[in-house]
Amino acid sequence: MAQAFFGGVHPHDMKAATNEKAIEQLAAPAEVVIPMSMHIGAPCKPIVAVGDKVTIGQKIGEPGGFVSAPIHASVSGTVKAVEPRPFSMGGTMMSVVIENDFQNTVCPDIHPVEDPDSLTPEQLVEIVKNAGIVGQGGATFPTHVKISSGLGKVDYVIINAAECEPYITGDHRTMLERPEEIIGGAKFLAKMFGVDKVVIGVEDNKRNGIDAMNKVIAEQKAPVVVEPLRCRYPQGGEKQLIQAITGRQVPPGGLPADVGCAVFNINTTICIFKAITTGMPVVNKVVTVSGSGIVDPKNIECPIGTPISKLFDACGGLREDTYKLIMGGPMMGLAQYNVDVTVGKGTGAMLAFAGKEEQYEEHPQCIRCGKCVGVCPIRLEPVFMYKYLMKGDVDTWQNTLHGMDCIECGACTYTCPARLPLTHAFRLGKQEVNNARMAAKAKAEAEAKAAAEKKEA
Repeated sequence: MAQAFFGGVHPHDMKAATNEKAIEQLAAPAEVVIPMSMHIGAPCKPIVAVGDKVTIGQKIGEPGGFVSAPIHASVSGTVKAVEPRPFSMGGTMMSVVIENDFQNTVCPDIHPVEDPDSLTPEQLVEIVKNAGIVGQGGATFPTHVKISSGLGKVDYVIINAAECEPYITGDHRTMLERPEEIIGGAKFLAKMFGVDKVVIGVEDNKRNGIDAMNKVIAEQKAPVVVEPLRCRYPQGGEKQLIQAITGRQVPPGGLPADVGCAVFNINTTICIFKAITTGMPVVNKVVTVSGSGIVDPKNIECPIGTPISKLFDACGGLREDTYKLIMGGPMMGLAQYNVDVTVGKGTGAMLAFAGKEEQYEEHPQCIRCGKCVGVCPIRLEPVFMYKYLMKGDVDTWQNTLHGMDCIECGACTYTCPARLPLTHAFRLGKQEVNNARMAAKAKAEAEAKAAAEKKEA
């Protein structure tokens, strides 16, 4: 029985422009730029050099640690450069630039598993790891780490198909066009975790998607259940989805595994299915290209590393009065300042806005209405969090008001009648805390090194 989570808002879904448009395959560009960081954790180390020939699915980035995931070539061709390039998260990132030879040569090491049913959960997880699969919903947490850390602890596996952010429709189209792959991936997850069923959570405004998956479930007699959910943002948040489906509440600072749950995005599930049945790692991504600045909005599947300018070109270009580009949804996405950034594993949408949609206020003043408190799904107090950050009191923001628990969903910013940049302020607050931690760690390491050198002398 679907339940309710705390807070939440009801923004206009703005999905009509693309929710009835099938996923189109974008021709591979002449050049792809593949950043070595498309996951939470340490960036990958490039293992190719300029002049090397590469093939589709060939590993080009070696994981930088346990919480990392390998990166593979999305086209065949020649490595043109290995250098820092503009990055969607800001600044630059070491990237591998591949000049496409348009031969579409697949790496000879890629092959399907002969008998997937004979594999142990550990062997299946190893396939997931080698395929470089990460959370496709935007979080980009390495999937093999999530599975490995949950084995023996998880009794509730959830597939996140809520797709609650406005504009984005890639998951919805995937339900309609690729339900067999979704259910196939869900069955593999059921085997890995040893559970008797997997639950797919879908907002009830995607009824045709629910019907498409239920049809496949019935045909395959799969251990999968589709749970319709009431439309409310941020229904797709991990903790909110768990609470809505199971009634369990992940504690502050805790993980889903702490309450016996594991959550995977619907396209992550498809990547698992493809990796096991075909051997192909993550080399493509479905992206919704929409917004008032797009001439012809579409859902597009393109190679990883495709410049976002190519997506806009495929949609008829941008309107002349376009003033903002956002990678991701309008609630949680990041504004982009450079059209040279490229599509990554977690890129679910590219939005462009034009005209008079901007509602920026130069000198916003809080009116103490308390609406932000009522909509916060984590039950924080954004009005006071913002006040203390503006005073420069990061300690109170972090320790008393629990600012680091903010999931940056943007519900408070959306509902604020004064148009305070609440979510932006909280992101900056988190950055200050992280910078302080890194500085303290560096200082401690320097002091330890100096002490060791003094002792040796």
